[in-house]
Amino acid sequence: MVILKKFGIVLTSSALSFGMFASIANANTSTTVMEQPEKVQIQMVSKETVFTKADLIKKLKSLFPNKFDQLSNSDFQMGGGYTYPNDDTVRYDLYFSKTINGKQLNGNVVFVGKDLEIEHFSFQPLNQKEALFPAKVSKDEAMDIAKGFMKKIVDGEEYQLESNNPLYYYSKQILTEPVRYSFSFTRTKNKVSIAEQRVEVTVLGNGEIVGLYMNPVKKNSSTFEDIKKIKESKVILDKVKENLTVDLQYQIETDYQTGEQRIQLVYLPTTKLMGVQAISGKWLTANGYTTVFPEKRKIEKITAKPLPSKNNGVTVEEAKKIAEKFLKPKSDKFKLNIHSVEEVENFSGQEVIRIGYMVNYGNGGSGASLEINKLTGEIIQYYDVMNQLLNPLGENPKQESSLTQKEALAQALKYVKQYVPSYLHNYAMPVEDAYFDEYSGSYNLTFPRVVNGIMVLGDQINVGIAADGSLNSLYVNYQEVEKWPSSDKVISEADAKAILKNSLSLKLQYMKQDIKDQHYDLVYLPVFNENIFASLDANTGKWNSLYPETNPIVIKHPWAEEELNYLISAKILEPKDNKAFNGDASVSKGEAIKVIMSSLTYFYEGMYNDQNENMNQTFENIDPKHPSYQVIERAVEAGIIKPDKKTFDLESPVTKEELAAWYIRVLGLEQAAKHSSIYKLDFADANKVQKEYTGYVAIANSMGILTTEQNQFNPAREVSYADLAVSIIPLAHAIADKGYGLRY
Repeated sequence: MVILKKFGIVLTSSALSFGMFASIANANTSTTVMEQPEKVQIQMVSKETVFTKADLIKKLKSLFPNKFDQLSNSDFQMGGGYTYPNDDTVRYDLYFSKTINGKQLNGNVVFVGKDLEIEHFSFQPLNQKEALFPAKVSKDEAMDIAKGFMKKIVDGEEYQLESNNPLYYYSKQILTEPVRYSFSFTRTKNKVSIAEQRVEVTVLGNGEIVGLYMNPVKKNSSTFEDIKKIKESKVILDKVKENLTVDLQYQIETDYQTGEQRIQLVYLPTTKLMGVQAISGKWLTANGYTTVFPEKRKIEKITAKPLPSKNNGVTVEEAKKIAEKFLKPKSDKFKLNIHSVEEVENFSGQEVIRIGYMVNYGNGGSGASLEINKLTGEIIQYYDVMNQLLNPLGENPKQESSLTQKEALAQALKYVKQYVPSYLHNYAMPVEDAYFDEYSGSYNLTFPRVVNGIMVLGDQINVGIAADGSLNSLYVNYQEVEKWPSSDKVISEADAKAILKNSLSLKLQYMKQDIKDQHYDLVYLPVFNENIFASLDANTGKWNSLYPETNPIVIKHPWAEEELNYLISAKILEPKDNKAFNGDASVSKGEAIKVIMSSLTYFYEGMYNDQNENMNQTFENIDPKHPSYQVIERAVEAGIIKPDKKTFDLESPVTKEELAAWYIRVLGLEQAAKHSSIYKLDFADANKVQKEYTGYVAIANSMGILTTEQNQFNPAREVSYADLAVSIIPLAHAIADKGYGLRY
């Protein structure tokens, strides 16, 4: 599962309803959020109510009757109570693990507050066979299970099931992993959803609840605006349409399995407007309400000409010294421990030296990483983890918001000129107001990248300024692009605005404007094309989506329809044209190997190929630039393909007996299969099986992976896509049952 990090978008609770406005706003800050280390846990030493391990076990078993009866108290481990910075709610961790008949059962749960409300639950059951495709329960049945579980944990509160769940995006699903269904529920008041009060429930394909996350809710202290006082939605809709402005931007989409980039020009609504207060009619911006519609700022470059870099390149040793100086602890109670220094290529394709480090204090610590551009010596990724640690130790008392936004901008400019000068001619001054964090008194500012006078969506410099004016974080997002599309043939801004207006709708939602307050306002949120990830193609004027919806059944077949369509939906099988796809067509060796490898293991062709210069090439006709290179080399490494020839014929069809050999090698049974003389085949056409394949065919058939038809195995028959789809399922089940995947 991928949670959207790779596409430059992070979802906050509000983003789920902000529509396109929120998705774009969050794209501008995603790297800052996603690259920060997890929140620091503060261990509690308190005379207040103390819970024992037995209390937590009792609570867990009350939520899941009979599920954990096979576990004894010694199979559970309890963590001490802790809080997070700026959140004084006490949390308690309970872990459990046990090996039964060679299989591992484990999980963990987090309880919150004096009533031990469940916040997080993760569970791996012993038997997941019935959860593999084809799963025991359907999605609709899993939905009913999730709804039933919700009734147990929400204590009478009203929740609604979201029709779609954009929090989860699966790029691929291998067959040896169980089917999982994820459902998102939102708490409601007066039948209106409440922004950050969500519950995520995951149901395994066998019907078991295996995942849960819910935001803690202070139910009795919350107040809500009167829904009877809201303005009519049509009035607000007309108001938004009248003031709507659009931006032409470059959008970069990267296929993180191949490393290929797709760059297009898109029109997006200006992100300054986030919504409209439903009672007062005031505009909602990132920093609160205003009666004046926020003006669109002009693009102004930080510097017109390139500035010299810090260095002409740095070595690993020099980078480590830079890190030691830069990360020097602010308190004697801290000790810096640099545990790794490595040369890598980061997500943006830049050559960097990544320094992994820990800041230790007492019996604990917190870790992060620092990235230095190898060619310039500039620090391009940094987060001040020590600030989080100083607060609970009482050495960094909270500072009031004495720093103004103008002063924060001046500090941010000072830091980017000091640390990343060579990048600045590619970036502009912020076009959005800085985000102010009331708890810490810090500001977060975004400097957008500009190419040909057009902003680049997701490529920006993010700078965090602490309340005392120090640097809190620095992230440079810069993707190398060989050629940028021309804007000569884009539709006009007026035409784009007309299309956006026609597709605009409003969603009413309860939202908090002050995170410390428990009062919820009613806000109308703009949504475009009913899709929060939609953008308007600037050349065609048509909508496209980062995650286009697909029909779960796209092809027909008399006996392999379910299997073929599942492989397609899981992106294991990727036909160029679903309508023209023929399941009875012979599959080539290259395509068959790709399906086998994609069914059984995850791999990403374009990410972090740090050893490109030393990459091995097994076959003369498949070099590192060949699209099948990664698949073939991994298959060779796994022992599926034998490197006994100079070339590998990707286009020739694979026969059934050849497929049997590949499958048995996948299962690690080749040594047994090699002794062909010990096997006797009872097929009517046993004499047609080549001697060297006898053992492979016998084992594959006895395991029910490759079967006969009217007592004919048809060893020389070309394997079709349908044959491959039907046989790969029992192969995956056999691997999962053994408890291991492909070995390299």
